Amino acid sequence: MLTGKQKRFLRSKANPIQPIFQVGKGGVNSNMVKQIEDALEARELIKVSILQNCEQSKEDVAQTLVKGAKANLVQVIGNVIILYKESKENKEIVLP
Repeated sequence: MLTGKQKRFLRSKANPIQPIFQVGKGGVNSNMVKQIEDALEARELIKVSILQNCEQSKEDVAQTLVKGAKANLVQVIGNVIILYKESKENKEIVLP
């Protein structure tokens, strides 16, 4: 689990990042979870935006992604989810 201090640090890092995934009408599927896992391995910190036509609640989407990709939920703000997962090979972010 992340501490409050670590979450604040990650939120500041995530600020300039653009969302690279969108969750729409189909919701979250295993293919998307796999792609998000790969993206987290490469980048450690990503944003996922939730489209208006998504049938799941954003909390459900966030929990599904966290469980599926074994990531940490940094924040759900508006329709954007910020996820963090320490990279095994490309570790760049050093948490406070």
